[in-house]
Amino acid sequence: MELRQLRYFLAVAEERNLTRAAEVVGIRPTSLSQQIIALERELGAALFVRSASGMTPTQAGARLTEHARVVVESARRARESVRQRRALRLAVTPGAPPWCASTLWRAAGELVPEIADSQTSEQLTQLRDGVLDAGVLLVPADLSGMSHIPVEDAELGVVVASDHWLAGRNVVRWADLDGCALLWFARSWAPGYYDAIRESWIRAGWQPTAVRESAPRRGLFGAELTHGGNVVALRPVWDVRPGEGLVWLPFAADAPRIRYALAWHAADPAAARYRAIAADLVRAAQPHTHPATPRGQDCR
Repeated sequence: MELRQLRYFLAVAEERNLTRAAEVVGIRPTSLSQQIIALERELGAALFVRSASGMTPTQAGARLTEHARVVVESARRARESVRQRRALRLAVTPGAPPWCASTLWRAAGELVPEIADSQTSEQLTQLRDGVLDAGVLLVPADLSGMSHIPVEDAELGVVVASDHWLAGRNVVRWADLDGCALLWFARSWAPGYYDAIRESWIRAGWQPTAVRESAPRRGLFGAELTHGGNVVALRPVWDVRPGEGLVWLPFAADAPRIRYALAWHAADPAAARYRAIAADLVRAAQPHTHPATPRGQDCR
């Protein structure tokens, strides 16, 4: 027996009329009749009593009806399950922890995801428009209509070139940065995070001599620091690696923090899948941070 034959059989059993059943399954009545006859021959039993008023299932037909419904419904559920497990459309904001992208790849399993590299503000627009399924972005942010789970919370430190006059310090204070320019990023990329960190340096009484906008990608801001004169950056420790001519200095106190979350549209029915991915991101985090707030807890 083939699945389509069972579908045809059920249509006739439910409609009790060959013409109406043919309309339901989308084939000609003569073709449907031939399929039913072929099924009866294969099973060696009459499945319908044919009369001028229609087609009535025989006892054999009634027994087959029960099994056919189970098989056809199981096939429908299997088909829907496969469709629901399509490849995810994900995004990671530039400058995110280096393990984020690889963790997203692993979390997708056999389905290769589409992973974009896009700023927080762009991600939020795409999440609301249904272009993205989920994204790792900077918080705080305007997360109205979103669900999100914190996945990383790290201290920011001061990054300078290895020949900068601050490079020999063990720790720095905001006052030590007087006279320095700040290598930062455009506010439009992540307004909430931008404003939160700016408030930190204003509250500490520091005013950079200039704010130079630069992409948050490690290679780009590193090159600008090593050739930019008296300039500093505020970055997490994972952005500095040996041999790159950069030094990461922790704040002595009142260090600002960088926070990331996995976000998705609150109405998305696949929330359980995103929570599992967020848990994977939390487990993958490297042991170099001292979280101030719990990670891995769903926020609405």
